[in-house]
Amino acid sequence: MLVLENKAMDNKVIILIVEKTNTGFSAFSEDFPIFTTGKSIPELINNAYEAVELHFEEETGKISPKNIKFEIDFQQFFKYYKVINVKFLGEKIGMNPTLISQYISGTKKPSSKQTEKILDGIHQIGEELAGIKLLRAN
Repeated sequence: MLVLENKAMDNKVIILIVEKTNTGFSAFSEDFPIFTTGKSIPELINNAYEAVELHFEEETGKISPKNIKFEIDFQQFFKYYKVINVKFLGEKIGMNPTLISQYISGTKKPSSKQTEKILDGIHQIGEELAGIKLLRAN
């Protein structure tokens, strides 16, 4: 478990870029020599915490999970979450599904405002799904 001991470490942010691979997932930092893999997202996150902790073990303080940020681009996200229907997402957030498809394919790059709008829509869908209870057929 990562623990924060030192105020200097409190402001440190380690960004790990997540990518889908043929065998699972990988995460790496562009700022620190940190790299890890996992067969699933939960495994990747656990391995990432361990890799970060190992990298900073010589420091006087330790890194907290709140100091670690995971980032994934549109192509990688939608490659993993294939169940998200672009047309449904577009209707949900009031955005043209063709435009979202262009972001996913990489032919267009979303602005930070568009990225937030898409992310908010994805979070909203996730919250709705989390609140659903399915009835069992008897």
